[in-house]
Amino acid sequence: MPQLAFASTFWESYDALEKDVKAGVRKVMARFQQLTIHQLHGKKGVHLESVAQAKDSRIRTVRITDFWRGVVVAPDDGSEVFLLLIILPHDAAYDWAKKRRITVNTATLAVEVRNVVAIEQLTPALEKAASEAPALLFAKHSDTVLRDLGIDDQVRRAVRTIIDQTQLEAFATLLPEDQFEVLQYLAEGFTPEEVYRDVVAERRPMVDHVGEPSLEMAIVNTAGRITLVTGPDELADVLDKPFTAWRIFLHPSQRRVAYRPSFNGPAQVTGGPGTGKTVVALHRVKHLLSRSPDTRVLLTTYTNALAASLRENLALLLDDDDELLARADVTTVNAFAYRIVHELGGGVRNLINDADERQRWRKIIARQDLPWTEHFLVQEYRHVILAHRVETLEEYQSVSRRGRGSALGPRQREQVWQAVRIFLDDLRRTGDCTHLQVCHEAASLVDGHSPRSHGYDHVVVDEAQDLHPAQWRVLRAAVLEGPDDMFIVGDPHQRIYDSKVSLGTVGIHVTGRSNRLRVNYRSTAEILAWAAGVMADSPVEDLSGEGGDSLAGYRSLLRGSHPVATGHPTEQEEVSAVVERIKAWMDQGIPAREIAVSSRFNIVLDKAADRLAGAGIPVVKVKEHPHAMADGVRLATMHAMKGLEFRCVAVAGVTARAVPFAKEITPPEVDRLQHDSDLLRERCVLFVACTRAREALYVSWSGAPSPFVPS
Repeated sequence: MPQLAFASTFWESYDALEKDVKAGVRKVMARFQQLTIHQLHGKKGVHLESVAQAKDSRIRTVRITDFWRGVVVAPDDGSEVFLLLIILPHDAAYDWAKKRRITVNTATLAVEVRNVVAIEQLTPALEKAASEAPALLFAKHSDTVLRDLGIDDQVRRAVRTIIDQTQLEAFATLLPEDQFEVLQYLAEGFTPEEVYRDVVAERRPMVDHVGEPSLEMAIVNTAGRITLVTGPDELADVLDKPFTAWRIFLHPSQRRVAYRPSFNGPAQVTGGPGTGKTVVALHRVKHLLSRSPDTRVLLTTYTNALAASLRENLALLLDDDDELLARADVTTVNAFAYRIVHELGGGVRNLINDADERQRWRKIIARQDLPWTEHFLVQEYRHVILAHRVETLEEYQSVSRRGRGSALGPRQREQVWQAVRIFLDDLRRTGDCTHLQVCHEAASLVDGHSPRSHGYDHVVVDEAQDLHPAQWRVLRAAVLEGPDDMFIVGDPHQRIYDSKVSLGTVGIHVTGRSNRLRVNYRSTAEILAWAAGVMADSPVEDLSGEGGDSLAGYRSLLRGSHPVATGHPTEQEEVSAVVERIKAWMDQGIPAREIAVSSRFNIVLDKAADRLAGAGIPVVKVKEHPHAMADGVRLATMHAMKGLEFRCVAVAGVTARAVPFAKEITPPEVDRLQHDSDLLRERCVLFVACTRAREALYVSWSGAPSPFVPS
């Protein structure tokens, strides 16, 4: 019987379809699994029609509705696998189909789709321009090198005309994805050997094949972009939740890391937004659980909302297997620490928030007539005293204050220490404590017990960039040191809580076991480029605290419209424009739940909520209803956007007053290094909010824009 395979381009088109068109897709796809090959091509089949003047004779269209068509590759080599490429309106489908050719990459042996007509039309004119250019982008790479990396004759001819990276990007939607990615890596300065290792070798099947593989075999080799459906139940399940299915889907570079048999110690995975770090962490948990029936895994993240999302996706990945799920403890680091203190320390005191903590420091400053701000003392206590487990004045006098920008002499350190003692005494008197103090206490308690007493064989850490040394010590003590003890994922460019750490100082050594993911599978290249401009090449410390991190080589293979960034005379006009933008998205058929509005503060979100409600558009506040299934535009602060993604995102209120927010910035005269760190954190907050968008990004402000908005 025939089989169906779905290309990633299908999911992108299917997700945007109206319900009646999706119903048509279901009906037609079901027919593929009910009829024989002969019947499919017959009068009572699925209306498979050849395409006049098509560049590939195997391409067909299939009737979905009167207005919509699917573009299909029909086998002509005796196999029974049909590849569904895309769903488009009638005329657009035929135009798209006649320009494409399906080939097999000579290096990765994967299916390729290219706009052969556009390449043929562009190449002669570009060759003429290239003959007069002073330099060409790929001149230093021989034909043999390019051929070994999978660049075929037609693409190689076009490649020899490319002058710079801007011109290369213009080919993004025309060239086969594997070949285009190879060229991007070379253009970034990676060596052919590195490109072969990171791109080609990861995608090439383990078993070599003699001769060109069949279409069916090439489809199997293209697991990163094609889903092969083997039965009607699987088809129904995939079409019911296509976006959900892809949330836990692994691409080859991710699978290599997630399912590596074993690491000889802690392993680290980094990568920019949308590279699938969390998906890799989830699959690593599945791999670890599957190795032994007695294995238990602690999976941690930073916030309760992210922990809830991890539980949901892990259940999806494990097919709701109760036995496996029972051996995975998914929680926040803080919640784990609270449990330790409750079990081993006799209970936890009342927790205070950041605002209450700063208020206590302000009172101490006034009482002691100290020359520092509460910001300075909060940071000194968190990043020096708690971070280094300082217990006495003598230890504080000699401890390193690396990363602090203001020197403190012995007398000044004595004054700070006296203020710290008053702060701690005040907390004990009122029966209060901070979150980090709980983690500090938990780490001390765990140190006195065997890690096996907590029952964990492995610890997997998500959103690692935001963890404080006190939190790292709890996790380090929760599992015995050894192979696969810790698996850590994070992105320093998304560090929004100013917690930096050298992993080596807390007993976690990842040298030789670090992996970087470079391909964004969420956002379009246009959104990614704009968001990267927010960071403005700001120096970012890497996850392990042992060097710098950059976005070099970070790219998206998806294309779309350019982000819109615009200012307005008043906030009222800005909010009105946001509502109109959301109406336009919804008029394009995008469900309200796939749209989000984000801002630095809730006051802007409240105004947007009122205007949206007045326009008859439902809203859901993420903080109040993080797991709501109801349809409605999602509203969330920039901080709350961490870990979320939407088809369309409007980031509002990006003013010079709000981003950066002056009250969160240490004055440069108090501590220059902390001032710079605070500004970087504010950049990261905006970067995170903007990179939640998959297809469309709208950024707005009233009055003066944030200095972080790319020009």
